[in-house]
Amino acid sequence: MASFIQFAINASSVITVIADAFVLMLLIILLTPLQDRGWGKTVARFFGRRAIHYAFAVGLVSVAGSLFFSNIAGFEPCELCWIQRGLLYTLTVVLAAGFILRRTERRRAIEKFMRMAGLVLSGIGVPVAVYNVWLQLGGGALIPCSATGPSCSYVYFIRFGYVTIPTMSLTAFLLIIAFMLLGEGYAEV
Repeated sequence: MASFIQFAINASSVITVIADAFVLMLLIILLTPLQDRGWGKTVARFFGRRAIHYAFAVGLVSVAGSLFFSNIAGFEPCELCWIQRGLLYTLTVVLAAGFILRRTERRRAIEKFMRMAGLVLSGIGVPVAVYNVWLQLGGGALIPCSATGPSCSYVYFIRFGYVTIPTMSLTAFLLIIAFMLLGEGYAEV
């Protein structure tokens, strides 16, 4: 494997670990009274006011990463990976279109739609990614995976004992959900 591909895998794995810690912090803030006082309130307000922007950035980086892994690294996506990609690609397009349309007088309705789309598409993506990770960790198949392309349990790489491509997807979906939930309390004005 080329050294730049190894570098990209290692860099994206480190970013995933950092993002996982960040998701955990955001979920703690969301699920506790921390969002109402002290540093938790500051973090919630900071990320909540621009939640849609951050979610779009996560989607854009995820799309670029998936295209890199398939088109440059040569990792053929499995059936579950295609589903996750479809959700992330759709979400990224919806958020991009929302940025264009929100300059209209219906700004609040468009932002609400973008947050709802983020929650719904990521909410569907989480169980798909969890199931894909489950299969990669050796769990039994609950539904059959494609007989044609690569197996959904095939692992192209694993870093830090848990980071694989579906783990990266799961992290992206959870991060988008956290941003969308923070954005509910701090709608962009």
